[in-house]
Amino acid sequence: MPTTFYSVLHVFSLLLLSGFTFSAFASPTPERRRNSAILTGVLSLLVLVGGFGLLARTNTGWEVWVLVKLACWLGISAMAGMVFKRPAKAPMLRALTILLFAIAVTMVYVRPFMSDSPADATTTPANASSELPGGN
Repeated sequence: MPTTFYSVLHVFSLLLLSGFTFSAFASPTPERRRNSAILTGVLSLLVLVGGFGLLARTNTGWEVWVLVKLACWLGISAMAGMVFKRPAKAPMLRALTILLFAIAVTMVYVRPFMSDSPADATTTPANASSELPGGN
C-alpha cells in the first residue's frame, strides 16, 4: 500500500480519536462509557496501524521522535477511559491531552535527535561523484 494511504488513515483516525476523546470530556456519563471505550479503542488502533505503516514505508526506524510519539499515543488512548473513572479530574486530564497532542505534532515537524535526515544523505561527500559530466 502506498504511503498516502497510511498517512490519510493515520491523520483521519487521529482527528476522530481527538474528537471522541474530547466528547468524553464534555459528558462523562456512565451511559456513554461503553460506546466511548469502543470507539476510542478502535480509532486508537487505527492511529497505531497508520503510524506504523508510515514508519515501515518511509524506512525511518526507531528514532527518538517516534518513541515520543508512541508515548503520546499511549497517553491519549487512555484519556477517554480515565475521564469516565475520575470525572472530577476532567479539567486536568483535558489539559494533559492537549499537551500530548501538541508534543506529538511537534515531534512530526521538528524530529529532534534524528540521526540521519534524507536531505543530508544526498549532499554528503561520500555520495558526490568526482567525474565531470561529459566523460572528462
